[in-house]
Amino acid sequence: MEQLAKFEEYRKCYPEFWYNCYSAYEDEKTIYLEYEFEIPNLAKFHPKLQIDKKNLPLKSIDTLQARNMIFHIGMVELISYWKCTCSPKVVLQCGYLSPKQIEWWKKLYFYGLGELFYCNKIQTDRESFMEIQCKGKEEFVYPEIQEPSEGYIVPIGGGKDSVVTLETLNRNQEDYGLIINPKPTTLKCAQIAGIDEEHIIEIRRTIDKNLIELNSKGFINGHTPFSAMLAFVSYFIAYLTSKKYIALSNENSANESNIVGEMVNHQYSKSFEFEKDFTEYTNQYLRAPVKYFSFLRPLNELQIAKIFAKQEQYHQIFKSCNVGSKGKEWVWCCNCAKCLFAYIILSPYLYPEKLISIFKEDLFQKQELLDTFLELTGNRETKPFDCVGTFEEVNFAISKVIQRSEQNQRELPYLLKYYKEHYELVDTTQDITKNYHEENNLTKEQNEMLRKALFQEG
Repeated sequence: MEQLAKFEEYRKCYPEFWYNCYSAYEDEKTIYLEYEFEIPNLAKFHPKLQIDKKNLPLKSIDTLQARNMIFHIGMVELISYWKCTCSPKVVLQCGYLSPKQIEWWKKLYFYGLGELFYCNKIQTDRESFMEIQCKGKEEFVYPEIQEPSEGYIVPIGGGKDSVVTLETLNRNQEDYGLIINPKPTTLKCAQIAGIDEEHIIEIRRTIDKNLIELNSKGFINGHTPFSAMLAFVSYFIAYLTSKKYIALSNENSANESNIVGEMVNHQYSKSFEFEKDFTEYTNQYLRAPVKYFSFLRPLNELQIAKIFAKQEQYHQIFKSCNVGSKGKEWVWCCNCAKCLFAYIILSPYLYPEKLISIFKEDLFQKQELLDTFLELTGNRETKPFDCVGTFEEVNFAISKVIQRSEQNQRELPYLLKYYKEHYELVDTTQDITKNYHEENNLTKEQNEMLRKALFQEG
């Protein structure tokens, strides 16, 4: 069935999606968050989050303020299940949102699902794609924002970005790393950064098997705004642990759309627009003394790669490949856009021998990556739907490497030779690694930390 026809048929057959309830309870070792969603006449879903308590000094989860945050985590979680049928009405059986809040959520859902709509050829608009109806009554009395606490929570993804944040922030031993669904790679990155086990907050997110079954049957599937989930979960953790800052590692490059002239951004929930929206929303409706911001927002991907290239202790550990993360061991698959982008963006700062030691093969020699290579350089209709940098950064890096190779009289590998023969090199004298984006949410002190790390690299 054509995807648009499927979209319309499912909306007709399954006109409502219900957010039935949420619960939170704990034992000595773990906090449990559980949710129930339902598509009437199709399926019920029970996703779960488990937070390891370890010996952390935590606030109570049994307060109106904590329950409000837990409800909001469910508002992000539900989108993974709603997308199966894209039901035109979402009914909140267990909570309340004001009309202004509803508009906020519709914006997040619509733009956070921009890639899903585009890839499934679904034509809809922000106003009509979803109605949110509240059956719950408002019970939360918004408290005055308390005196701010201190310290950082740093979400760790296992890639170069969170590593640069870990190494650049002036942290102390009482700060926390936060990892959702930990893998040996993410835990090892935290360990190398000097975060002891008791200060690694581990969260396990479980997807309901009914969703996986519907996906296998051909129900609507695609990318959802996971970083928005991370935002609300990390906010809740910062509240429980009395930390002031959540230091994300989203760079300025995340703001670029994947489709020229359209608002279709794989990284929408990593964008500065979402960061600002989230700050305004939480200040008004969640009101914890927590500041959510991206520490790397002033930087582009090239600058992050430039700093990371000096952090050799992570070079054999870090991973960014989503394909390679699905097995027991997280590896570079060396066949996807994420792998090729990481290889490209590091190539001006690491010689080929070093890159090959990291990735285990020379990605510039892989002819089968040509189409992906051209998508990354802006010579195809779309940029790959993945967390990759801008066309400007990619073309700058490639031009820089070609120039260096020619100066050293090295033979160009296949992809670089193809680029040299078909496209003009960019002017690398206009050094984009000298830029610094002032539109950010860093404090003066945090900006100084980052500038020092960037510009002392030469």
